[in-house]
Amino acid sequence: MATTPTPHIGAKFGEIAETVIMAGDPLRAKFMAEKFLENPVQFNQVRSMLGFTGTYKGKRVSVMGHGMGMPSIGIYTYELYNFYGVKTIIRVGSAGSINMDLHIGDIAIAMGACTNSNYVHQYELPGTYAPIADFSLVRAAAEACERFGYNYKVGNVFSSDTFYSDNPQNDKWIKMGVLAVEMEIAALYMNAARSGNKALGICTISDHILTGEATTAEERQTTFTHMMDVAFSLI
Repeated sequence: MATTPTPHIGAKFGEIAETVIMAGDPLRAKFMAEKFLENPVQFNQVRSMLGFTGTYKGKRVSVMGHGMGMPSIGIYTYELYNFYGVKTIIRVGSAGSINMDLHIGDIAIAMGACTNSNYVHQYELPGTYAPIADFSLVRAAAEACERFGYNYKVGNVFSSDTFYSDNPQNDKWIKMGVLAVEMEIAALYMNAARSGNKALGICTISDHILTGEATTAEERQTTFTHMMDVAFSLI
């Protein structure tokens, strides 16, 4: 087992559960700890990337922030999978819809993640790699949405390396049936595959790139609880 703490996570081995629910904003992780966990204990504050471990309906689970973009989530999830014995990571986050059936507050379950990132090049694969979720988690998340009555779609998302693109080409992803744009899931799925573990991305639509619908930062931080309900139902 690699040495812990790591350069980015201050926890000792054993302080993080085998299942971790992650959000880009560390304050969203804090919100989840306070709303969903019993007896949460903070295990990380390095770089203010807050992490907590507690129990949910008697099962041990951790929540943690992962920052913005694939380099950031790539570091944190790599360390969790490879240094802390984590088996399952579920990302809950916001995404911009490019599908006319997904609007503010709806849920996109990422069965796969397209990307414009070079993250995959480190593996020196002789072709194109398709990052995908664990099917059992996808199926369980869809079933949870049905039980809760939440509007959702399952499909591809686009994990973009650029938030402010000099040459946006969303029309081309729309033609290929991509549901929404976010910035992290492809790297999460690649780290899960490489380490032989499970991952799932569940996103709440925070804005609609085609219609101009949008939410505030405060709303994104504190009110996107439907995706959290779904994520915790998978524990």
